[in-house]
Parts: sequence; C-alpha cells; structure tokens
Amino acid sequence: MCADYEKPQIPKYGYFRLTQILGNPHAKPKPIPPIIPVKKSCWYKGIRDGIFPSPVHLNNMALWRCADIAKLIERIEKGELEL
Repeated sequence: MCADYEKPQIPKYGYFRLTQILGNPHAKPKPIPPIIPVKKSCWYKGIRDGIFPSPVHLNNMALWRCADIAKLIERIEKGELEL
C-alpha cells in the first residue's frame, strides 16, 4: 500500500459507483480521489478472480455495496491482500 494512502470514510449503508471506488482525476469541478488505487482492468480482473467484490446491478448501473468495500479495505489493512 502506498505510504501516502489515506483511509477514506466509508458509510455503513449505500452503494458506490466505480468512479467513486477507482477515482476520477478528470471530474469537474474537482477530481475524485480513489478509495482503492487500481486501474479499471485490474479491478475487473480482481472481480473475476474473486479478490474484489462483485457489483449489484440496478437498471443499467453496476454498483458496489459500501459494506463490501469496507470489508475489502479491512482485508488490505490486515495484509490479507496486496494491491
């Protein structure tokens, strides 16, 4: 994990969109910092390999449960996963 990584505040309930998880440096009016600092291709490969949580699909949107992302961050902090 990067030395300058700052743990984000994750709500207990709700959903994240992919740009909220992976960040978007080109977002207007200000950039969105990543929660999990990986590339999109790495993220989807991690889903296929069972490393990252699968999305929930609502209409045409893929969303990730906040609780699943919080558990992922805990696993990374404990050293169970390395990015």
